[in-house]
Amino acid sequence: MAVLVTLSILLLFPVILDSKLTYIAIRLPLQGNRAAPGAPWPLPKTWRNSTERFIFDSTKFQFISSMKSCDIFSSAFERYHKILKLEKNSIVSGPEEIVTSLNIVVKEPSCPGYPGPNMDESYNLTISANPQLTSVTAWGALRGLETFSQLIYKEVETNRLYINKTTITDEPRFNHRGIMLDTARHYLPMSILLKNLDAMAYNKFNVFHWHIVDDQSFPYESVLFPSLSEKGAYDLKLIYTQEDIKHVIEHARLRGIRVIPEFDTPGHTQSWGKAFRYLLTPCWVDGKEGVAKPNFHGAYEIFDPSRDSTFQFLKKFIGEIVRVFPDQYLHLGMDESYPACWKSSPNITAFMQENNITSYVELMQYYVTKVLDIVQNTNKSYVIWQDPIEEGTQAKPDTVVEVWRGNTTVPFQSYMSTISSKGYKTILSSCWYLNYISYGQDWKKYYECEPYNFTGTAEQYSNVIGGEACVWAEYVDGTNLLSRLWPRASAVAERLWSPRDATDVESAKFRLDQQRCRMLR
Repeated sequence: MAVLVTLSILLLFPVILDSKLTYIAIRLPLQGNRAAPGAPWPLPKTWRNSTERFIFDSTKFQFISSMKSCDIFSSAFERYHKILKLEKNSIVSGPEEIVTSLNIVVKEPSCPGYPGPNMDESYNLTISANPQLTSVTAWGALRGLETFSQLIYKEVETNRLYINKTTITDEPRFNHRGIMLDTARHYLPMSILLKNLDAMAYNKFNVFHWHIVDDQSFPYESVLFPSLSEKGAYDLKLIYTQEDIKHVIEHARLRGIRVIPEFDTPGHTQSWGKAFRYLLTPCWVDGKEGVAKPNFHGAYEIFDPSRDSTFQFLKKFIGEIVRVFPDQYLHLGMDESYPACWKSSPNITAFMQENNITSYVELMQYYVTKVLDIVQNTNKSYVIWQDPIEEGTQAKPDTVVEVWRGNTTVPFQSYMSTISSKGYKTILSSCWYLNYISYGQDWKKYYECEPYNFTGTAEQYSNVIGGEACVWAEYVDGTNLLSRLWPRASAVAERLWSPRDATDVESAKFRLDQQRCRMLR
């Protein structure tokens, strides 16, 4: 089998090979520059490495900081102590100086609560005999702690842990660096959600976009409307309770990760109708109400915008959501709202005539405007998928629009240009649907996808605030989510964090191999 043993093969087997990529056919040497041991991921903004090194003593190591009373730091110190002590049998004697501490200086002395959309994640890290990490905020310190942990490596020949003399100045290129998980097509166990948050922290992601419900199931336990999950979840055991949600939010907060829930409407709402069928539009066939037309519409489908009761329900439900989830943003979905059912309904037709609504795009705009007004009255902000904007809906100026479409006919760059030109803050996910699997090193195409790769003005580029790697769960559950997502998502992490000129994919694979081994440990 004369093929190259590259990262794509290593991804399939959880085997640690001392972070050394190799090959099968000698005539096919690996391309790119091999990374120094302890190479960080994602690549820092500036990284001045040296061959001078220090022995790292994990048995005596301690973090020195005035912020120990802050739960973010006490939790982080406990986590990283465990990580740094994984190599328990290393020798700590030798000719080099020994590192036994890291001094952490945070300019803002107060302990922050929940992270915001513009959190300062910058930090400076200097590795000497007395290493020091400085940052403006606790969030920057968390990113610096992760980098510090990555710089430590074991030399097999001497059985010693080392850390090289290093100077790093770092900050993310984009503020919004997200992972979207779908927990409706398949329920994902809590243990998997928490492990994924750990993996996100190891790669400096800062947004968990939780697509929590959809047509197939409604696993969110509502306080005001408990029948939504009682009737809409796959099973009463496959529900995220309020305690579960608090646990996820707190686990994320301690790692500098925001949790943005998505409750997608007016489409993707079959599971809502299990408890409250009046929310859905009755579809008509041959003069009969509540009849499905295969390949066109179901019997009841898509929220009914003609009923005031729809918006009264949403007002109460959204009021609950903004109390449960502390983030400034809600994701309201609004994608793939196919109007076939609306078109079939004489009730919808009559409503449109009474309100001078002349098209289904205008009807969608009517719905979108009503829902955004509800959210705005809660003093929260919102994210929506690109569909309503693409179809002509005028949303609020502060709406964040997520671009997910793109193909050979209309590439994502065209959508990015159009959406950003309308003044909306824009995030990209089109090229990062990681639920799709292809043979070979598909992580490279994720690495090479550039959010700024479209024709636009400086103002348009400033409207691009980041991106998200997405995993839709039609064929993904707790048994294969983590192995499918990681370390392929690490490629997205570097694209969103590191400088734009970090484009050497052949050299990146050596650092990614190290990162994979670290994550396995």
